[in-house]
Amino acid sequence: MFIMGQRSLNTEVVPKMGTHGFEYLTIVTLLALLQFIWLGVRVGAARGKYGISAPATTGHDLFERHYRVHYNTLEALVVFIPALWAFGYYIDQYGAAGLGVIYLIGRLIYAISYVKDPKARGMGMLFSSLPVYVLLLGGLGAAVWDLLVG
Repeated sequence: MFIMGQRSLNTEVVPKMGTHGFEYLTIVTLLALLQFIWLGVRVGAARGKYGISAPATTGHDLFERHYRVHYNTLEALVVFIPALWAFGYYIDQYGAAGLGVIYLIGRLIYAISYVKDPKARGMGMLFSSLPVYVLLLGGLGAAVWDLLVG
């Protein structure tokens, strides 16, 4: 048996809880997943409110808006999460987490504005897309630099 922070049998130090170095990235990642779940709950509520039975994905304009926000967020998460971690690992976890918070706020603005009027989604799209591009290109560039230069 070993206790966190104590030496294990092979004499390596087992890190204490909270000392792994990527807490901020973990928190932002899990907040992004919670936001995605919340958007899914909104889809379910809209499905009930507008009488759209599964597996249908069309049938009422407001339901379709909730559905699109949820699906668009899924599409964004596929790029956001690995880019967040690559940037955080190779460049700076605090900068990555800060960009991640901007992304989360952008997705919230996007969700609210898209449901009200899809044409008004621009600000939310901007604030959720730009951080992802910075994370993606920064993480890629830093990883390539690390590979080439060491």
